[in-house]
Amino acid sequence: MSLSLTVNGKRRTSAADPVTPLVDVLREEFHLTGAKPVCREGFCGACMVLLDDKPTPSCLMPAALAQGCEIRTVEGLGAGDTLNTIQQALEACDAVQCGMCFPGMVVTLTHFLTTSPRATRDDIRAALTGNICRCTGYERIVDAALTALAKE
Repeated sequence: MSLSLTVNGKRRTSAADPVTPLVDVLREEFHLTGAKPVCREGFCGACMVLLDDKPTPSCLMPAALAQGCEIRTVEGLGAGDTLNTIQQALEACDAVQCGMCFPGMVVTLTHFLTTSPRATRDDIRAALTGNICRCTGYERIVDAALTALAKE
């Protein structure tokens, strides 16, 4: 069975078993390695993608269920080589540490800041509940999100 997926605006075909986690198809077949299969239980956020513009842990999503949906990975959030607003703010606020959680953080924050343009520090902290970072303590990440909001 062939799977037909739309990833970052491009139609892609996969020969993967339909129950293969989407994160594995993205990484192994399409070479989009931003989403990280860290916990494989859906609670760390490292594998987050936007599925029809909603943050979704791709480690829990069977690839077949993503057919007919628009999948956006961290690689598809910028415009070519230009970083999106939250990516620029994370860099400017020196928030990136080891990088394991950051693709998921960027995906989650891109969605959240788009849908919550008047978010507060507490709102941002709550939005990041599904994204675990073991390095930063989150303050610089929250600062970056507030910086990005101020630019929009």
